Amino acid sequence: MAHHLNRKTAFAGLTDRLNRFPQGAPPSPLLNKILAMLFSEKEAGLVSQLPIRPFSPEKAAKIWKIRLGEARKILDQLASRAILLDIETEDGFVYVLPPPMAGFFEFSMMRVRHDVDQKALSELFYQYLNVEEDFVRNLFAQGETQLGRVFVNEPALPDGDSIQVLDYERASQIICTASHMGISLCYCRHKMAHVNRACDNPLEICMTFNTSAASLIRHGHARQVDKEEGLELLAQAHEHGLVQFGENVREGVNFICNCCACCCEAMIAARRFALLHPVHPSNFIPKINPDSCTGCGKCAAACPVEAMALVSANDPRQPKRKKALLNPDICLGCGLCVRACDRNSLELEPLARRAITPMNGAHRAAVMALERGSLQNLIFDNQVLYSHRALAVLLGVILKLPPLKQALALKQVKSRYLETLVSYFEGSDAV
Repeated sequence: MAHHLNRKTAFAGLTDRLNRFPQGAPPSPLLNKILAMLFSEKEAGLVSQLPIRPFSPEKAAKIWKIRLGEARKILDQLASRAILLDIETEDGFVYVLPPPMAGFFEFSMMRVRHDVDQKALSELFYQYLNVEEDFVRNLFAQGETQLGRVFVNEPALPDGDSIQVLDYERASQIICTASHMGISLCYCRHKMAHVNRACDNPLEICMTFNTSAASLIRHGHARQVDKEEGLELLAQAHEHGLVQFGENVREGVNFICNCCACCCEAMIAARRFALLHPVHPSNFIPKINPDSCTGCGKCAAACPVEAMALVSANDPRQPKRKKALLNPDICLGCGLCVRACDRNSLELEPLARRAITPMNGAHRAAVMALERGSLQNLIFDNQVLYSHRALAVLLGVILKLPPLKQALALKQVKSRYLETLVSYFEGSDAV
């Protein structure tokens, strides 16, 4: 009985730890089963005590009240299974527990492995993410700022300099400037294959970059590639009509998924919660030329979120004639419809107002937490920043404002204050 209570306490603590992330992991018997497949009881108890922000082995040893050498051994073992990411710095390795998504849920399926039953794990993931609603709603449909954004399909852009495309909006630029790039199995299609729901789109095409890629490559969860091969794989994704869905940041992008409409969590969520805007669209939108549109339907077939449809052209001479109609409220701006059109009846044009893309991962996490009322989890995690009491007062005031005033305050925080705040935290010795 005591063992049962200890186990229950360990995994309850781990769930609580995961829910300190802005996107969270709602408690569920399915989540308990998933965590029990990925963590031992001892590991669950240890990981539940770790800070949200990156930490050193010395900090882990102090939290766990064990010797440094033993702490290093545990941390390295967890990193070898992609439960933790190890990040090399000038002062040695620091570690971080990634969120479940994008994080260790995906990592568990990004290569074929035999230390876990991937079929059983896939079935649990499918039930928790695709059947139950709470996790995906928490991940994709809470707040204004989301985890991921769509990169414009570059071959769909017009030739020349007719529209401005910023570097961070191009997947090719992320590939060319990353410090590391790794290729792994697509988590979504690999999972769906185990539940007999997969499509035949490319499987080995999941892209990770920079610090995440370095850790996954180091432990065999990703295959290192150079920028030439990366660009070839991006071209392959374009040819298969896959959507580039990546981390919603301007600097230090850690992942780009090449998503199909049928298997991938982001595209499924974009349809399931369309009006809640679960995925940040690109800064472009297709424009239809009604005079040349023949209503062939190729654009509607290519759209991963059913934003393009066929409606009557209201042509009295041709009563059955159709034409394309765009629902701009749910369009991702990916450009797949533009490439599918062989009549040149579609072209991309920039949105009148660009979306605010967070500076980096720390900035995005802070904004997401602020919108979700959990910024205190990041700022005061493990009592590392209790000295910033003035900041706590300010944030407490923002979170207690009426909705309209809070929205106005958030815009101010996003555009000016928070980037300075994040830069300050990153330069501090709080880790």
